[in-house]
Amino acid sequence: MQEVRDTDVVIVGAGAAGLMCAFMAAQRGRRVLLVDHANKAGKKILMSGGGNCNFTNLYTEPANFLSQNPHFCKSALARYTQWDFIALVNKHDIPHHEKKLGQLFCDNKSIDILRMLLAECAEVGVTPMLETSVETIEKTEAGYLLATSAGPMRCQSLVIATGGLSIPTMGATGFGYQVARQFGHNLLPTRAGLVPFTITDQLKDLCNELSGTSVDCLVSCNGKSFRENILFTHRGLSGPAILQISSYWLPGQAVAINLLPDLDVPAWLAQQRNDRPNAELKTLLAERFTKKMATLIGEQWFVSKPTKQYTHAELEQIAERLSAWQVVPAGTEGYRTAEVTLGGVDTKEVSSKTMESLKSPGLYFIGEVLDVSGHLGGFNFQWAWASAHAAAQFV
Repeated sequence: MQEVRDTDVVIVGAGAAGLMCAFMAAQRGRRVLLVDHANKAGKKILMSGGGNCNFTNLYTEPANFLSQNPHFCKSALARYTQWDFIALVNKHDIPHHEKKLGQLFCDNKSIDILRMLLAECAEVGVTPMLETSVETIEKTEAGYLLATSAGPMRCQSLVIATGGLSIPTMGATGFGYQVARQFGHNLLPTRAGLVPFTITDQLKDLCNELSGTSVDCLVSCNGKSFRENILFTHRGLSGPAILQISSYWLPGQAVAINLLPDLDVPAWLAQQRNDRPNAELKTLLAERFTKKMATLIGEQWFVSKPTKQYTHAELEQIAERLSAWQVVPAGTEGYRTAEVTLGGVDTKEVSSKTMESLKSPGLYFIGEVLDVSGHLGGFNFQWAWASAHAAAQFV
């Protein structure tokens, strides 16, 4: 029989939250084992932000997060802020910049953030045990006993930092949800968030034709609106505004897209008819969109003719279509390309102060496995850092 490895804390998952929690717990003098089934730590960190890692957001606040229990994230976010993480980044002399809307990116590559976390772990004696899978978990009087591919481990505190279901090619699995279920936790339904829409109806031809075209729009659904670019793709619609609204959209619902958010469109069209009665609609649209998009919209959606030939009612219809284009997506691209998993471990059964299970003492959940999901723009990383810090003070 293999000898049992005794330790204070076992953390399952060597991603952003797991690495952060590991070195912070070890800084308190805790003996920490960090295990992961993958062959490398922090794979999603490396691919994030187009390889430049959007590691936090200057404007992080609870309103940037979705959860069935919206108050849950407040405590952890208040105790470990974006400024705390920026201080860590600065300590390691990692050059970074604000891209837009408070989004902070590495000047070089994402690996700078991963190396920083690994260096912090190494300094306090934490080495990730990679290619190590957890087979079973048992509750004991003193804590937890784990059967792993590297032999049995015993700990007082067990931290689940395994993330959600997004991007399975990076090794994402439902392991954390299985553990939660095993110890009596309620799971809220999971779905892909921050994900492109697929379009299958007659709009597909338009999306195909305009594939690669990007437009600044205001996108709305279920009382939420985001102003950023949308991107037409061969499969449907993507771009930051679409990814943001996808987290609020439910199958069958329409998404309203204002293609001219800076204009009072009815007033603009009336003025054009007055000032330029002989100008064709597609000519006017070409001053706002690419020529190709203007021609396609002008001819597919409307009959393009000189503005003086439109009736008042026709102009109203054109204005309505341009300022509140109703799109009903067929679906999303799913977990394959989703940046985050919505839903997960019900936070009503987890302490917002410590991240400890209220069902099974000594069991902790941090990061994406919980029902807390951020908007696009560095918020999900900040939740990983903040929730990891909260748990690390108590494990």
